[in-house]
Amino acid sequence: MKKALFLSISFVIFFFFLGMFVGIYEFFPYSEFPSLKNQFETNSQIMSNNPSDTLNIDDLISIQNESDIFEKRNQLIQFIWNSNDLPSGLPDYVEQNISDERFSDLSNLKQIDKLTIEMESGISSIVYIFSSEIENNDVIFYHQGHSGGFINGKNTIQKLLNSGFTVAAFSMPLSGMNNQPIIEIENIGPVKIFKHNQFIHLERDDFSPMSYFFTPISLTLNYFDENFSIDKYHMIGISGGGWTTTVYPAIDTRISESFSVAGSLPLSLRNTIDDVGDYEQYNTEFYSVANYFELYVMSSFGEDRKHFQIYNKFDSCCFAGNTSEYYENSIKNSISELQLGYFDIIIDDTHSEHKISDYTIDSIIDMII
Repeated sequence: MKKALFLSISFVIFFFFLGMFVGIYEFFPYSEFPSLKNQFETNSQIMSNNPSDTLNIDDLISIQNESDIFEKRNQLIQFIWNSNDLPSGLPDYVEQNISDERFSDLSNLKQIDKLTIEMESGISSIVYIFSSEIENNDVIFYHQGHSGGFINGKNTIQKLLNSGFTVAAFSMPLSGMNNQPIIEIENIGPVKIFKHNQFIHLERDDFSPMSYFFTPISLTLNYFDENFSIDKYHMIGISGGGWTTTVYPAIDTRISESFSVAGSLPLSLRNTIDDVGDYEQYNTEFYSVANYFELYVMSSFGEDRKHFQIYNKFDSCCFAGNTSEYYENSIKNSISELQLGYFDIIIDDTHSEHKISDYTIDSIIDMII
């Protein structure tokens, strides 16, 4: 009894002085305390103030039939391009069979073609078309996120080439090889545009900067339609590119199957700072036309059309966990009632990074083939 009491008192004294030394001399685990504190406070805030507790998803999906989808699609096109139709133009410049040492070691690569698309206020987009030696006559539009250019998706591009796909690769506006121009803004002066949140300065009654995200895709589709006979167009995107892969198929039915990886959550389910996103992710006027729940339905709807959302369960950046379970059944029920299309959610628990894992890209290829 006395021995047990002595040991207990000894442990208390030991940890008391250990705590004092950690606090005074700031050695391990002192550096871990702020992140642990922030994590605890964030989790506590989410648990105590979560909009999903009162969220009625079915009430937010106003789509009841194909006519509703057609109407919303037209309204989105009008909002984005100030037009009743998708853009009919083609890329401004096409350079065929270019050389880029960064991709010289890709296998099953026949050639790279470079498209340049120039848009309002001098903002431009560079698209690479990777043609495979042995083709299956399908094209996959691969869209990189905010972390840099599509060079960061080289592993994904390689796997797609190995499977015989032609790959059209895109970067987010202002990222990768895309330019960051200096634009003269009325009553402000010259401003270098390098972040999406700055697009708010370029909004006009007759122009929406949201077009910067979608015009390159639309014109590249036109280029393929004009010059090739393609069986199907598919789309894959990661992060901000995953967001683009969520929205664009909702407005253009030429995309058959789309796979958004760590791309979005409905605004009412974004409960951490990292999930909030940039200008394009929370443009109130845009999402008043079609909210995220409705965009998910629209991207899934149609003959031979499918939309998949893939979330990294332990993502180090954003949209981690199983939040998508809040709305999964509601979207599936909407598609079932429309009797045309397919929607599904996949949780990737094989890693803890913000990326398209080998497991995910291999699964996508298997689903397409």
